[in-house]
Amino acid sequence: MGKSLSAADVQRYRRDGYLCPIPVLAPEAAAHYRARLEAAEAAAGGSLPGAYRHKPHLVYTWAQELIREPRILDAVEAVIGPDILAWESVFFIKEPHTEDFISWHQDITYWGLQAEGDVVTAWAALSPSTVQSGCMRVVPGTHRREVVPHADTFAAGNMLSRGQEIAVEVDEAHAVDLVLQPGQMSLHHVKIFHGSHHNRAADRRIGFAVRYLPPHVHQQVGADSATLVRGQDRYGYFEPEPAPASDLAPEAVALHKALRERRTAILMRGAAQPSNAAHTAANPSAM
Repeated sequence: MGKSLSAADVQRYRRDGYLCPIPVLAPEAAAHYRARLEAAEAAAGGSLPGAYRHKPHLVYTWAQELIREPRILDAVEAVIGPDILAWESVFFIKEPHTEDFISWHQDITYWGLQAEGDVVTAWAALSPSTVQSGCMRVVPGTHRREVVPHADTFAAGNMLSRGQEIAVEVDEAHAVDLVLQPGQMSLHHVKIFHGSHHNRAADRRIGFAVRYLPPHVHQQVGADSATLVRGQDRYGYFEPEPAPASDLAPEAVALHKALRERRTAILMRGAAQPSNAAHTAANPSAM
């Protein structure tokens, strides 16, 4: 275990709010995890149920492996320290030649977490994430701003559950495309302005994002849970999450359902259209 980033890397992350690309998986390992995902999709009838795109590490052993990948954690440790909780994991999947997109937003807006400056997202590519396939775009330096107003749009094709969009002007002229090959990842600060266009490529764009935080961060809205993936939790602010004994083990599925319902209540509080269940089901990527 250790810090894989250089002091200059960490300085760039602090200055710009992101770091990219960071190699974390060998290409064959990325292909292995893509195959595990696609096998789970096939077993579910062609795609993961919307709920399982969130916190899949609670129901799939291979997703549990991914949130604990040492090379991912080494990079995360360099920016938040040796004690690390995985608060959320989520698949962002854009099918080829589809109109799905992610509007400009700041991750932290509806999460309810205190000390948001200590929360980081690791976004690992399991397929090519290119300009053509709709890679993530960020506006460097915007993480130094406060959380700005957002509007709930519930727009068709928006992969965010509320369709949340920054309600102030975004200077896209300064946006940077975070191009990744399978096995590479980016780190981004949860207050940086970011979004992505639709996938115009012939392959799927598959990203696995994990939200990591140090245990001193706490949830300000209600009871919450997280998985300890490195070091110690000396605070106990989050209910510990057990690893699944096997893929889709009944007790793991039941726990996942209970924890997702509790998390969804946090994320959707005060939404402009809280009863829009159809949009939430069609756009499971709530964060």
